[in-house]
Amino acid sequence: MTINKISSLMTDDAILLETGRRLARQRVDRQLTQSALAEQAGVSKRTVERIEAGESAQLASVIRVLRVLELLPGFDAMLPEIGPRPMDLLRLQGKARQRASSSHKAVEGVREEPAWRWGDEPDDPAPSKR
Repeated sequence: MTINKISSLMTDDAILLETGRRLARQRVDRQLTQSALAEQAGVSKRTVERIEAGESAQLASVIRVLRVLELLPGFDAMLPEIGPRPMDLLRLQGKARQRASSSHKAVEGVREEPAWRWGDEPDDPAPSKR
């Protein structure tokens, strides 16, 4: 028996074939027929046959088969959730809020300056010539 490690050097067809072979082995080890697996997964027997033969299949069908074979934890490990990047963690470190801010209403008796906008520049007494 040859053990084929799936790698990026393999063609898509070779990966599908190896995946199908492994799923067939898992099914046999659990003493399930293709018909029983198909029924439990809610897919057709022909879909199970195609997956095990290394033919293309819908991802939803493959997930249903993996669920019946109790292989979804491996699927989760294959596509781990992405957490914050190390640089993001460093930027956030020590910047936790210490207190709540007061409301942004103007304090009585204090005049707020309006926000600056483009075109609000003071007139230049000596405009430069271009």
